[in-house]
Amino acid sequence: MPHLDRRSFLVTGLAAGAVAAVPAVVPTAASAATPQTVPAVGKSPRGLTTDPFTLGVASGDPDPTGFVIWTRLAQTPLAEDGMGGMPLRPFPVQWQVYGDGRCRRLVRAGVAAAAPEWGHSVHVEVDGLASDRDYWYRFRVGPYVSPLGRARTAPQPSSFGGALTMAFVSCAQYEHGYFTSYRRLAEDHPDLVLHLGDYQYEYTRDTYTIPGGNVRDHEGPETETLAGYRQRHAQYKADLDLQAAHAAAPWLVVWDDHELDNNWADEVPERPDLPQPNFLARREAAFRAYYENMPLRRASVPRGIDMQLYRRIRWGRMATFHMLDTRQYRDDQGCGDGYDDCPAAVDPARSITGAAQEAWLLDGFRKSRAQWDILGQQVFFAQRDNNAGPAKVTSQDAWDGYVASRSRITQGWLDAKVRNAVVLTGDVHAHWASDLKRDYDDPTGPSVGSELVTTSISTGGDGADSDPAAHPYLAINPHLKFYNNQRGYVLTTIERDALTADFKVVPRVQTPGSEAYTKATFVVEDRVPGVQQTYLRPLDPVLMAAAGVTTNLTVDLETLRP
Repeated sequence: MPHLDRRSFLVTGLAAGAVAAVPAVVPTAASAATPQTVPAVGKSPRGLTTDPFTLGVASGDPDPTGFVIWTRLAQTPLAEDGMGGMPLRPFPVQWQVYGDGRCRRLVRAGVAAAAPEWGHSVHVEVDGLASDRDYWYRFRVGPYVSPLGRARTAPQPSSFGGALTMAFVSCAQYEHGYFTSYRRLAEDHPDLVLHLGDYQYEYTRDTYTIPGGNVRDHEGPETETLAGYRQRHAQYKADLDLQAAHAAAPWLVVWDDHELDNNWADEVPERPDLPQPNFLARREAAFRAYYENMPLRRASVPRGIDMQLYRRIRWGRMATFHMLDTRQYRDDQGCGDGYDDCPAAVDPARSITGAAQEAWLLDGFRKSRAQWDILGQQVFFAQRDNNAGPAKVTSQDAWDGYVASRSRITQGWLDAKVRNAVVLTGDVHAHWASDLKRDYDDPTGPSVGSELVTTSISTGGDGADSDPAAHPYLAINPHLKFYNNQRGYVLTTIERDALTADFKVVPRVQTPGSEAYTKATFVVEDRVPGVQQTYLRPLDPVLMAAAGVTTNLTVDLETLRP
């Protein structure tokens, strides 16, 4: 794995003529600049013959004074060497932040180095901005100008700000469908987007297929090398629907398994029974490529096989987002990763977060003064038993495989008297909503939190509309309140008195262009743990007839509440 020396990380800040040298492991530009010092656009640098902004732009991790802005230069995104058709030398990239969408009021600017050692990616930590407002940004290199992106700063720590529109997504398998949901999400103009994992998939073509065949193919072999991961990220980033979602709002990103290897756990690959002497080198390559392609701050620069991804983002007093990493520190899944009545699941020594991350999270609960404490994480949190008998048969890859770990986290927010605990989840390729319990074996016990689960962007293909009440899991697990098997995302509105979640779906992803609609709406009221359904759209008429449903009226459950 290549490493940069100190000279490679010199960044021209253009602020009072200063040149900022950042630590030798940090490929990021952070210095703000006065607009008047931005040099004029010149001719194309040597070796740059076509537009290098083929992968779009992104922003992320906002705070009250700024955010990260990102781009990556690639003239030929799918180049097999992972270098995007770029010469193996650094390029100076101008960055500009504006106070208006027409780019008339330049408020910050500077120059950052896009170095080949980091895939010609650029990470700029912009600061010195006003809180709780929109900004727009773009990049320039030679005569080429990037697309324009929108970012937003968080409110001041003492302020609630206005209502926060937040969307969360997961699981985008390029081969299984088009990224229509990303486009529809962008059209909803959120203030913040959470990506909860499986941003890309590692498989070579025709390995992970859906009935009827995949609609498009991955380039290259299964991702195991830095070149392979860079190429795969570039293939995904070149998708215009994904670019639109990134340009619409700042993102908070965390990974799940497919960014590296299906069902990996710490230093253990999916198939530990097979010889894989290069797994740690693969992990290092995957982590490096993930950083290169995400709008992350310098604190997340990987160091060998380690990467600091769990972190806390505060949106004023309205919400604190505790972004978790449930892969890098977990004990290996018990009982062969399957669904079993598994003794390992209840072993109190086992953890899905690791001790340090668990302590960090519990400390965050104790110190929180937020109206809403929101856990952005990967796998199903509530118990999901698929056996109606006395044996408990659950997924060992989810929190069900780490029961004591889940209990400690739940008790932690109760002991800290967290005002409203909400868990956001991806991974399972379906929409779910559930009440969280201290004791899932006592369904009459009080709810102590809420879980909202987003379906996939495309993984699994089109899916199908479904009657939530017909799913057997809901009968076995009375705390589970909703299920739908279409593709889409969840759009939330977070206010002081309630969090409202619209479960958005698109009818088709195996063909492009579907419109999105709301399948169901759930509300979590302030200081009322658990989810309350206020709207449910009926089944598609064809599916309704097959299911014997005789009415096509929209059911508005708001009118049925006492």
